[in-house]
Amino acid sequence: MKRAERLEIVYDERQWKLLRQLREKAVQLMETLDKCHLRSIVHGSIARGDVSETSDIDVFLHDPPSSFVIETVLERSGLRVCQRTIIQATPLYALKGYIELDTQTSLSFPLVKLRPVEKDFYRFSGEATLLTLKENKRVLGVDKRLMLIEPTKEGHIETAVVGQEEEAANLLGVSLNTVLDRVHALIRRDEIGRTGVFIKKELAPNETFEQAMKKLADQNPAVRRRTKHHKK
Repeated sequence: MKRAERLEIVYDERQWKLLRQLREKAVQLMETLDKCHLRSIVHGSIARGDVSETSDIDVFLHDPPSSFVIETVLERSGLRVCQRTIIQATPLYALKGYIELDTQTSLSFPLVKLRPVEKDFYRFSGEATLLTLKENKRVLGVDKRLMLIEPTKEGHIETAVVGQEEEAANLLGVSLNTVLDRVHALIRRDEIGRTGVFIKKELAPNETFEQAMKKLADQNPAVRRRTKHHKK
């Protein structure tokens, strides 16, 4: 990225302490999943390092066997589930299951096959494996301001992505289409504000994610098309 546009941010001890605390909490959840052969990543500011008091712990399972297996692991580990939700951001995007463990921590997973641009989203925002966290490493990623965050020993260097999309794609190891897609989505959100998501359905206590998705598909043609053409 062009050096003239780079801004260096130095973290203070409070920032490093907060990052350690959030990562320790993420590691506990990811270890629980890993022991049962459920490989996960954490994405966003925790992976990059530029955390704040409002940062969430977003753990993602790329390819889980079923929602039943995930929920069984959580239950046997004594982890309390606060809420279960199906979310589909737009008619073209994959339906995903979200399990909220507390106001700060959530576990998500795809209910249908992800398109390549959707898989790349996590690397775009910065994704870290359990090993990455244990080795105290941070990764490149882009925040919601569309600033590329490059970790340094003292903190990070941030650079605007807009206007340098191709360079950003190369640095992040994602397709240019992914960068352009995210730039478009985030700029649109800033211009017109948050307008909600296409689908957001909270599950009933005894309802499985798969049952809830089938009901949505039966009722909504757009959901039906997305599930039909991108089955896992």
